[in-house]
This record gives sequence, C-alpha cells and structure tokens, in this order.
Amino acid sequence: MVKRMSFDRRFFIASEEDIKSCKVTDIYFIRTKEILERDGFGDVVVAAEFTISSLPNDYKWLVFAGMREVLHLLEGLPVDVYAIPEGTIIPSRDQNNVRIPVMTIIGPYSKFATYETPILGFLAAASGYATKAARLRKKAGSVPIINFGARRTHPAIASVCDFYSYIGGFDAVSNVLGAEILAKKPTGTMPHSLLIIYRVMKGDHAYGWKAFDDYMPPDVPRIMLCDTFSDEVEESIKAVKVIGPDKIYGVRLDTPSSRKGNFAEILKEVKWKLKIEGFERVKVFLSGGINEDNIEELVKAGADGFGIGSAIANAPFIDFAMDIIAVKKNEDWIYISKRGKFSGLKQVWRFIRPDGIKYEVTLREEKPAAEDAEPLLEKWMENGRIIREFPTPDQSRDYVLKQLKYFDL
Repeated sequence: MVKRMSFDRRFFIASEEDIKSCKVTDIYFIRTKEILERDGFGDVVVAAEFTISSLPNDYKWLVFAGMREVLHLLEGLPVDVYAIPEGTIIPSRDQNNVRIPVMTIIGPYSKFATYETPILGFLAAASGYATKAARLRKKAGSVPIINFGARRTHPAIASVCDFYSYIGGFDAVSNVLGAEILAKKPTGTMPHSLLIIYRVMKGDHAYGWKAFDDYMPPDVPRIMLCDTFSDEVEESIKAVKVIGPDKIYGVRLDTPSSRKGNFAEILKEVKWKLKIEGFERVKVFLSGGINEDNIEELVKAGADGFGIGSAIANAPFIDFAMDIIAVKKNEDWIYISKRGKFSGLKQVWRFIRPDGIKYEVTLREEKPAAEDAEPLLEKWMENGRIIREFPTPDQSRDYVLKQLKYFDL
C-alpha cells in the first residue's frame, strides 16, 4: 500500500500566503525569534545589510533585482528599508575592495528575522535572471532576444524569469502569464507538433503554415517554423512561397544540437538563398541551444532575432548574504558585525569616469572622495510603508541598457 503524504498539495509550490506567513523560512530563524522575545529582546533594533557573497565564476558584475518583491513582503512591519535602485549594475566590491551593500533593513530584529530566507531568495533569483539577460543582451547587440525559457524551469517561477529577463534587456517573452505581468503581448511562432499533424492529416506540413496564416489575427507576425522534415533552406523557400513574399514576416530555424551541421553556416546559407530568390526582406529567427558561447557568431552570421530558453531559465542565481552591522542600545548605534564583514551604516556612491563607472562605499556620515559622486542607497520604506513609486518594467529595462555600455563581460 502506498503511503500518502501528510499534506494534500497537487503542486509543491509556495503561495503568497505561505511566503508572508513565514512557512518558507529556515527553522532556526523562528527559533531565534522565540528566544529573543522570551528573553526580553524582541524590540532590539538592528541595521541588517545585504551584500553579494560571491558571483558566478566568469561574472564581473550583476544587475540588482528583486527589491520590489522584498518591499511587498515587508509591508506592514515596523521597519525602514534603504536600497539601491532595481536594475543598478554593480560589481560585488567597490574600488577599495569593500563589499557593496545593496539594501539595508532597520527595525526590531525579531520582527523581520524570519523573512531573511525568502528575501535572500527573491534577490538571488531575480538578480540571477536579470544579470544573465543583460549578459546575453550585451552579446546580442541590438538583435531582438525573446524569452522561450518557460518550458525549461518549474512553472511556479517561469513568470519570475520572464519579468526579470525583460528588465535585464530581453525584448519579449513567450509565456502567457509572464507577458500579462509585464503588460505585454506574448510573442511566439508555432511548435513542430502543429506541422506534424498537418503532414499526417493533409499530406503536407505546408498546410500547417497556411492554417496559421488563415486563423491567426493580423497583428501576429507570420513567422513560419522551417526545419521540421527537410533541409532548412528548402523549407524556408517553400514557406515564403506558400504564405507569399509580401505577407510572410520571417522564418524560424530551431535546429537542435543533435542535428549535424554548423548552425551559423546553415543560417548563412538560408539568408543567401532567400536573397537569390528575391526574398531578402524575409527575416530569419533562431532558437534551440542559443547561449553566451554561440550568440555572437550567430549575430555575425546574420540572425534577425533569437528565442532563448535554457540559457536564461538555467541562469545561475546570485549569492547574497544578510548581516547585522549595527545594534541600537539606549538610543545609540553600536557598530558591530561578525568577523569578515564591515560594520556600520553605509552609503554607496557612484561616479562615471572615462574608463567606466566607479563605486565607493563609505560610512553614512562620511563624504566620498569624488565630489561628483551620486548616492545610490535611497529610502524605500518607512515604518512598513512603501514611500516611493516603483519604476515600470520598461523604465527599469532602459536603466539597465543605459548602464550596460560601460561594462565588459
């Protein structure tokens, strides 16, 4: 007899209520809260600072993201929150090798201690997706990139990947919920399954292309998948003729890694043959195995756009840490931290130089060395109330792209 689980969940995901009620925290924070409150220290005010513990091996910087979800989590608690703007590109340390704080929470520790686990999770995932997206954007240049990653991750976080990949520089997403959260239209073409069914039922998969054209609304671009049964060049030319050179927008090649042949060379041949046939205006989009290692070569080969799945869905998350850096006693701040961390309330300063963007971390009461430096840590929450308006996804995306030109991979 199969033993049933002790709970009746169809999907093993945390709801908003689960997160808010501290069911996704580590048990030792719940125990710490109990100990402090039972010993009369439940109202001790601390300053807790969030810094980057480490970056993935080949990363020099990250795109800070996840802050808006953190603030919604902390709403209603007796805390103040200072944070750098979401979308800020930063290294893990400043020019003096001091860890850069991205966020500081000030308030009674026992009131927010149990939220450390989900806060770190929000920041880790969001920054991981946004950073990978920015890296792919850097290598793709101005060529459009679309998130096709929903099928490569758990459905519970597919829309999280969509949201932060857009902020990081992607142009669109294919997932319906992700697009809805971004207030955008989902973007995509067709699956191989559509063409396979038409091949069986009507003898030619070209009827699938024709059906797509017949039934899809006019605002859906006519982009035909052209690698299901035969040579990519042959299928592309056929698709253009079936739909009509003046009506078709483009073709998509989804050549898997298991197929023999060089993807860049296949692309060049398709582009060349389209030009020879007088179909030069037809765009060629690529999907299937697009990543940081091959996207630049494919851009040079003439790709007009990319659908990127695994490379963004499997983005390495960023390792953040939260540490107490000051404790208030008798209305005075006592600067203190564990070994290896720098104590004290701080400010992060940014200034632009010919060789790039620079950062300096100082104590809050100090001034930076550069007179033209701008402060980045801003107050976002006061006594549990969000006091600033969040930028739109487009505004955050533009902010990332403006900074990205100053950073190399």
